[in-house]
Amino acid sequence: MADEYGRSGYGSKSGGGDDAEYGSSRNDSEKYRKEEKEHKHKEHLGEMGALAAGAFAMYERHEAKKDPEHAQRHKIEEGVAAVAALGSGGFAFHEHHGKKEAKDAAEDAEEEEEAGRGEGKKKHHFFG
Repeated sequence: MADEYGRSGYGSKSGGGDDAEYGSSRNDSEKYRKEEKEHKHKEHLGEMGALAAGAFAMYERHEAKKDPEHAQRHKIEEGVAAVAALGSGGFAFHEHHGKKEAKDAAEDAEEEEEAGRGEGKKKHHFFG
């Protein structure tokens, strides 16, 4: 049974369907638009994670100053939260680039649909 993204099981590598059979350009552009939406959602999750971890790091820095008896523990937790914020920000950055690639692929698929099957995007070839 396929899920909402067209994947059919644990071992499936493609987005569903038979690899030998080419789908229409419209299906390709819809697939890429879905992928773009998925990357956008994950990007926002990464941003929220970075925001939350950064806020917690700032809170722990404040607690280290306020509670000198347990300052070492608060400094360690601040460092861990800072690393989590950095990792989450990196994930958001990664997903942002995935979103851009999916958007470009969707636009190329739409152009191919408009130009006719097989022609693709016109490119400048100066030497051949």
